[in-house]
Amino acid sequence: MRRIAALVGKDFAELRHSPGIFIPSLITGVVAIIYPFIIAVIIPVVTGERLSDSSDFDVAKLFYQSEPSLPDLNPEAAVQAFIFQQTLALLVGLTTVTGGMSVAAHSIIGEKQARTLEPLLATPLKTSELLAAKVISAAVPGVLLTTLCYVLYVLLIAIVAEPRVWMALLTARSLGLVFIVGPLASLLGLQMAVCASCRVNDPRSAQQVGALVLIVPLGILQVAQFVGGVILTAPLLSAISAVLAIGNLMVLRAAVALFDRESILIRWK
Repeated sequence: MRRIAALVGKDFAELRHSPGIFIPSLITGVVAIIYPFIIAVIIPVVTGERLSDSSDFDVAKLFYQSEPSLPDLNPEAAVQAFIFQQTLALLVGLTTVTGGMSVAAHSIIGEKQARTLEPLLATPLKTSELLAAKVISAAVPGVLLTTLCYVLYVLLIAIVAEPRVWMALLTARSLGLVFIVGPLASLLGLQMAVCASCRVNDPRSAQQVGALVLIVPLGILQVAQFVGGVILTAPLLSAISAVLAIGNLMVLRAAVALFDRESILIRWK
């Protein structure tokens, strides 16, 4: 653990000199926050039509008005709670994954390009310790950014939306999405970026691999929620968490196998 902590500290020190890495993640977080407010608040105000008058949200009204962990919500508040809670998956997925992958790809490929990875590979540091340090140093900024965006998201909902809608973002389902599913998805994306970084020289190529694996399914889930009436219930989130956990274990074994010290030292010279 001391060796992992030392390497994580080294990576954090280097990140302070490259703040531009986080600009795409910050932009993504801001867009993900604004997006549901356009649907739930701005469009009804501009058009003068309430969301609760549309039959498209009947499932949402029934579900959120009967949610035992929430107070009695009027129909408009129930629809807003549905939109804000369902789009929370987009906020968590985009900010956590993109934030972490940017750091992970630049960390490994940056070390390769700067010729500072070879000395690390020549030390007694185990491959698993090296990968753990790289993943941790990339995951922490992504999780912190997601937490910051989540707090801002809830505060804006409390100010702008219908009364008590913000409480839908503090249920066990919402908290599990932010602090369990989000980090697991981030770890999977990070490990995919690490695997790609072992084979490519361009950070953008490594980021695209993680994005392809996670962002595309996230987009499909987002569309399914609004078109097919899919609701992120506790059982569904538990199933997603289990799949992500299994995927992390499988990708971890693949990452260790791909990160072969001897061949990397020869191939990267």
